Amino acid sequence: MTQLGLGDVVRLKKSHPCGGVEWEVVRVGADIRVRCTTCDRRVMMPRSALEKRLKAVSSRRPAV
Repeated sequence: MTQLGLGDVVRLKKSHPCGGVEWEVVRVGADIRVRCTTCDRRVMMPRSALEKRLKAVSSRRPAV
């Protein structure tokens, strides 16, 4: 189980139709909302679906 936090940038296995490959986490819970960093499209999906599609965590937001 991957620990994701607000502001983390993740890379998924497939690219978005706009061509973007990186997504920013904007909501965390049972469902996770991510925002495409290229076109600002927001998508909400269950945590389990995101973990299956996750390729890598590009950058993490520093803890305050």
